Amino acid sequence: MEAVAKLRNYPTSPRKMRLLADLIRGNRVERALAILEHNPKHPAVPLRKLVLSAINNWKQKNESGDERELVVKTIYVDGARTLKRMRPAPQGRGYRVRKRSNHVTLVVDVKAYLEPEELEEEIEEQLEELVEVQEEEEIKGKTRKPKKAATKKAAPKKSATKKKTTKKTK
Repeated sequence: MEAVAKLRNYPTSPRKMRLLADLIRGNRVERALAILEHNPKHPAVPLRKLVLSAINNWKQKNESGDERELVVKTIYVDGARTLKRMRPAPQGRGYRVRKRSNHVTLVVDVKAYLEPEELEEEIEEQLEELVEVQEEEEIKGKTRKPKKAATKKAAPKKSATKKKTTKKTK
């Protein structure tokens, strides 16, 4: 069972928040919390609280589950409202200042990790299945013949024009 937590209208630009989101995407929750705790960027604090909230949401759904196996399955940052302000500029003009904000959606879930040996065994099994399916198709005669590559006609060569050199006489 996955659990979702959302942070809405946080007053920082989505670009700055995405830098942190990319750091924790796909990591175990414990590692993600450690990364965010030691990150000097200011959006790391609310993002850490969001991860903790997602963990608590998951605990409420799965009372018997082990939270150490949780992984940040998905995290994405969308733009939210933009406050438009004016800043005084030279010669009576005003520059527009856009104060951006963002929405963050975080999904945590249990991910079954495979040991390298188990992963190799699973890949070998899948290859064997593919070979069996291919052999069955060959027996049935349903294999597709590879298409012949379309031959391209060569473009006519441009004739080289010689430049006439003339000597200037004085």
